This record gives sequence, C-alpha cells and structure tokens, in this order.
Amino acid sequence: MTNVHLLISTERAEAPGALMKGLGQRYVQYVNRTYRRSGTLWEGRFRSCLTQEEDYLLACQCYIELNPVRAGMIEHPAEYRWSSYRANAQGEADALLKPHPLYEALGSDSASRQTTYRELFVMSWSQAWWMKSAARPTAIMRWVMSALR
Repeated sequence: MTNVHLLISTERAEAPGALMKGLGQRYVQYVNRTYRRSGTLWEGRFRSCLTQEEDYLLACQCYIELNPVRAGMIEHPAEYRWSSYRANAQGEADALLKPHPLYEALGSDSASRQTTYRELFVMSWSQAWWMKSAARPTAIMRWVMSALR
C-alpha cells in the first residue's frame, strides 16, 4: 500500500493540515537522522477533502477499512494492524480513536453498534464485486451508502 487514509473529525477546519504539517516535520527529521538520509519521505503533498454528507462519512470509513483487502494485503479488515475495524466492529479498545456521533447512532449500545457495523462488511463480502480491482471507489461508496439507508 503506498498511501495513507485518515478520516478525521475536527472542530477546526485547519486542524488536519496542521497535524500533517507537524507530523511531516517531526517524522521526516526522525527518519532522516535515524537512517542518515536527507529529503522528503512522501511522494506528494498532503491532500484533504471535506466529507459533508452524513451518510458519506460511514461509507468513507468502510472504504478505508477495505483498502488493504482490495490491495491483497489481507483477507479481512480485522487483520490489518492499522485499521479501526477492530474497534468499530469488535469493540477493541484504541486510545487513538473516538467514535463519531454517526457511528454511535448505529445502535443504542456498543454491542448493537458493532453488530450493525459488521453487517455492512458481511453485505460487502456477499456482494464480492468490490474485491475486483476494477471496482471504482465511487461505486463502492454508493453501495455502502445504499446499505446504510
């Protein structure tokens, strides 16, 4: 996998950019110092886009968690070390994550939210079309959004 996806909710529009700037400055210095190299680590600049439609947020979340599966790195999203799937679908504690209000609206308690979230992925598995590399991200997003309705 050559890219990183972060789905960040913030009260300040400039916060994700500031986060990435700080991360880039500090991490690049660390890597360059540690491995006695110079230059940038990333091929391109940080890009971001706003997710304004409420149901689109969960679709983005599912899309991101299925990326390593589509890339053939793993068989199931729970296997990917850096995924939030285990927290959202299985209740695994993760200090880096705070559930979004839309995720919390999936059920009245943790168990029902996790069940509903897992069902999105079970439906995807039964549809199997998203596994094909030709499946475009927008088509996957539309499918997840329709499943959420």
